[in-house]
Amino acid sequence: MALKILMLKRNIDSKKAELEELRKKDESFSVREAELEQAIQKAQTEEEQNTVKEEVEKFETEKQEHEESKSTLESEIEGLEADLEAEESKSPDIREVKKDRKERADNKMQTRAKFFGLNAQEQREFVAREDVKAFLERAREMGREQLSGVSQKRGVTGADLTIPTVVLDLLRQNIMDYSKLTRRVRLRAVNGKARQTVMGAIPEAIWTEACAKLNDLDFSFNQVEVDGYKVGGVVYICQATLEDSDLNLAYEIMEGMGASIGISVDKAILYGTGVKMPLGIATRLAQTSEPDKYPPNARPWKNLSTTNMSTITGKTGIEFFKAIAIAAKAAKGKYSRGVKFWAMNESTYTDLLVEAMTFNAAGAIVSAQNGVMPVIGGDIDVLPDEVISDGNIVGGYGDLYLLAERSGSEFARSDEYRFAEDQAAFKGSARYDGMPVIAEGFVAIGIGAAPATDATFPGDTANDTTLTDLTIGTETLSPTFDPETLAYTVAASAASSTITANPTQAKAKVNIAYEGKNYPNGASIKWLADDTAHSLTVTVQNGVSERTYTVNVTKSA
Repeated sequence: MALKILMLKRNIDSKKAELEELRKKDESFSVREAELEQAIQKAQTEEEQNTVKEEVEKFETEKQEHEESKSTLESEIEGLEADLEAEESKSPDIREVKKDRKERADNKMQTRAKFFGLNAQEQREFVAREDVKAFLERAREMGREQLSGVSQKRGVTGADLTIPTVVLDLLRQNIMDYSKLTRRVRLRAVNGKARQTVMGAIPEAIWTEACAKLNDLDFSFNQVEVDGYKVGGVVYICQATLEDSDLNLAYEIMEGMGASIGISVDKAILYGTGVKMPLGIATRLAQTSEPDKYPPNARPWKNLSTTNMSTITGKTGIEFFKAIAIAAKAAKGKYSRGVKFWAMNESTYTDLLVEAMTFNAAGAIVSAQNGVMPVIGGDIDVLPDEVISDGNIVGGYGDLYLLAERSGSEFARSDEYRFAEDQAAFKGSARYDGMPVIAEGFVAIGIGAAPATDATFPGDTANDTTLTDLTIGTETLSPTFDPETLAYTVAASAASSTITANPTQAKAKVNIAYEGKNYPNGASIKWLADDTAHSLTVTVQNGVSERTYTVNVTKSA
């Protein structure tokens, strides 16, 4: 028995050594990926583009083989560890040792037991890596500087950290743990803007004699373009955690970032506006006319607002589920692998449970649900209320939604610190874009009211460049000021006016210019009196965004 245990342990150590060697190559793949991304941007001639294309295809093949090798080793290690567990359980001495270990482990922080599926040895190996240790130590330094006020004294506002590849892998896993819908849709990694080829109308194959000539099939292909918009926020970490173990600090960082980003991605998949974020399923279904910027090479746009959006009222029991089945049949799975999902919140899911309740043969109350939509099939995903509101069901064939994931996850110090709570702030982000490439594969159902077609997303205050008000002395702006209107005219009656621009965000910078001269906000400007319109520009800068309001001022001679 002991010899078999020894042999299993040796095999596990050998496999882990192989896995570690493979993981060391992860960084080289990241470097090559960055180099290829630069090469794609620089390629000008057709020959250069073809060369880069060949290198990209070669890289993707090698990376896929690399990931498959890692996955195979991980599966083999998992199987060997299961065998080892079974063998150890047969030995009384081993059982006592394991019991003692368990009792001691129970007294430790639960973080270790739930650290993203890693066993104890893998956790130790994770925090022992030089790149991980350097990352966590720099995070500590940034937090300490922030809480002590050093960063403010030095005028430091950023100091981005490079996230090690192994940390990114776990962060991505954690985002997917919190995002229930990323597992339902087609997730594709892209380096920059990417075009996704989508099958158009598929002709039916033609039967003929065994040795006869084959008929031509007229396939058509369309394309959609996806980018990578940033989603993220601020994670607060208390002083005690900064001084805690590497494992606990890493857990707090990835748990906070993963939860925040995962929930945002789910909401965008359902209700994204398509402006600086993915286009949501319900948002697309609600469109009643073709958008101005609809891709010219995409599938022909269709108005699905009446066929694929339904309202169910006054139905209970079997009639209720009949109505759901009738509404769901609008989702066409012709180009899908046939796997459906249904997204709803807990309140709506409970309503479905109630409608499915009945008595079984033993007289017990049961509900024929178990996480699957009755009759029509498809897994039910229960999402938070902030993602989808009561009485709404959005679903269909998930692989007909394309979610593009770009490289570029970031982690940096934020200036949103909380001195009173003794918490340092870190900002984390990931990059996604997406859309339902074949919108006919989805439906939105409202129970008791029309289905929701949008959701409230937190405002991008860090990059908000709007004004709440713009006044030109006592002059009258035409048209009346609106934060989203950028062009105005003024017929000045006074020789000069005080310009006051009130940015929505207090941190935004305002620059005023007239006739080649710059003025501070609140300055008085003397107008040129020549019956000619002269441009006054008010430029607002915040984060990485900039917006310019233009006022054409005319003063009579």
